[in-house]
Amino acid sequence: MRSSNPVFSREGSFTRDSGYAGFDAGPRSSAHADNPYAQQAPYAQQAPYGTQLTDQQLAEMYGAPSAGPLQTGRMTMDDVVARTALTLLTLVAAGTAAWFTVPVESYNVAVLVALAAFVVGLVITFKRSVSPPLILLYAGLEGFFLGALSKVFETLWPGIVIQAVLGTTAVFAATLIAYKSGRIRVTPRYAKIGISIAIGFVILLLVNSIAWAFGADLGLRSGPLGILVGLLGIALGAFFLTLDFNDIEGGIRGGAPQQESWRAAFGLTLSLVWIYLEMLRLIAILRGDD
Repeated sequence: MRSSNPVFSREGSFTRDSGYAGFDAGPRSSAHADNPYAQQAPYAQQAPYGTQLTDQQLAEMYGAPSAGPLQTGRMTMDDVVARTALTLLTLVAAGTAAWFTVPVESYNVAVLVALAAFVVGLVITFKRSVSPPLILLYAGLEGFFLGALSKVFETLWPGIVIQAVLGTTAVFAATLIAYKSGRIRVTPRYAKIGISIAIGFVILLLVNSIAWAFGADLGLRSGPLGILVGLLGIALGAFFLTLDFNDIEGGIRGGAPQQESWRAAFGLTLSLVWIYLEMLRLIAILRGDD
């Protein structure tokens, strides 16, 4: 079964359709059908059926130290947190550099950097193996763009950046609490509906951008419609976070390789960047010409 998050649904990602490292997952119960990793752990090797272990073998197994990530090479939550922190730190450092070095009137340079970040993000998404240098490069490029963009917004609406940062943090915390408490359950139907809405949302923004380039205005940048679109964009960012949380939990339970924690960090960074950009746009609409 494929992972629900587009970032994690590529070859070489968390998905293991026929068992990881050659271990067949076997049939899964319907209770675990929603989780792409709800299968026999790849490292959970068992003695052949009918084999009797001696007392000495049992004693050795009992006295052996528990296997940690260094022994098994499996991804842990600590791995995900550490890689995500490093990725976000790179993003913030690059954003800070852009803030102090890129003049507001030279914003076009940041747009070119954003295009480069987009290309690198596509390479990471479709690449079979995980590449930490590419992920950190993406974070640096994206951070540079966000730093320059944030400076432009801050010039027009003083204080908007800290408001957007606090808003993004609040959305992340609320989504995590709702997910961990069971109020949000990631099911195939939930994922399909959300991704369909997200595709429509991106198409709408592209059409609006093209219309704006030719001097037309669809009303998505201001007024009640702009506010509604902004709220929808933030909700979609929270939706992608729930997919990230679900795939990370499933990867840990299914014994995904430790290297996959970098892919998890990349997915979380994408979702947070999405939310921050939509938060900036929404606050700008709400503040108007203040």
